[in-house]
Amino acid sequence: MKAIVHEGQPGFSGLKFAEISSPAVKPGTVKVRLKTAGLNHRDLFTLVRHKADAGPLVIGSDGAGIVEEIGEGVSGFQKGDEVVIIPSLGWRKKSAAPPEGFEILGLPDDGTFAEEIVVPAENLAPKPHHLSWEQAGVVMLGALTAYRALVTRAHVAAGQTVLIPGVGGGVATLLIQMAKALGAKVIVTSRSSDKREKALALGADRAIDSNGDWQEALPGEKVDVVIESVGAATFEKSLSLLKPGGIIVVFGASAGDVVPLNLRNFFYGQYTLIGSTMGSIEEAHECLRFMEEHRIAPVIDSVFPLREAEAALRKLERGEQFGKIALKIAD
Repeated sequence: MKAIVHEGQPGFSGLKFAEISSPAVKPGTVKVRLKTAGLNHRDLFTLVRHKADAGPLVIGSDGAGIVEEIGEGVSGFQKGDEVVIIPSLGWRKKSAAPPEGFEILGLPDDGTFAEEIVVPAENLAPKPHHLSWEQAGVVMLGALTAYRALVTRAHVAAGQTVLIPGVGGGVATLLIQMAKALGAKVIVTSRSSDKREKALALGADRAIDSNGDWQEALPGEKVDVVIESVGAATFEKSLSLLKPGGIIVVFGASAGDVVPLNLRNFFYGQYTLIGSTMGSIEEAHECLRFMEEHRIAPVIDSVFPLREAEAALRKLERGEQFGKIALKIAD
């Protein structure tokens, strides 16, 4: 089968479009013939984290396709079923934190940038009827991350105001739609005027320039919840807009891991700082039901053929996209 494989040197130099053996089905697993896959920033990190001595690795965490073969002991699926991949390995039930041994598909296990994949049966869910194949192939990692941050961790409720810094990526565009479905007011930030306009068209109530003075742009306005994934570049500004007693949820740090924090201001403000990482299989099914109920779909920025995965990854690295970048694997 054809696949995007990483081996040898770290970074893009180790990436290649290759012909490899089809994976074998084992008890408790299902083989899926993939139609589409989705890019995530995790894929860029994998190019650096995957070690040369670990052997070839098929990268990718998101995908959707058709059940091709069912392993011994598996029930609930039939050949020909349309499914999406849940990339959360070993995290079955909703919990305060992932269990020991939790991994995300695509490292260390082979991922979705291939014509076929074998995954545990518990890591499959029926493809939502309202999603196209491109949308289904990119949805799960970003949607699960957004859902856990908003619903499980922040408990966002109707009437609250949610701030989403750095809008443009797949998670942020899903956060907008989910927060609006929960009845919240949504404020976003971006350096790009084009991305701000697209966020407003998607449902955001306000969109401000990340490079400007946020308090000046929102005079007298404070937010109940911040969903942070940018990190050092925006953390202090995010905190400055938080209401006393407000919540800031952090699920990423794309612009730096270390931030200054005035502890006295923090405890006087009675703020709550919460970490969040993707989510469990249980939350994935909750998330898909929520998306079907509210007709939420990922925004597709662009679609590349599988063999052009490197070009797609370089576009992601440059941050040019609004929404998700998809790979088309089969018709």
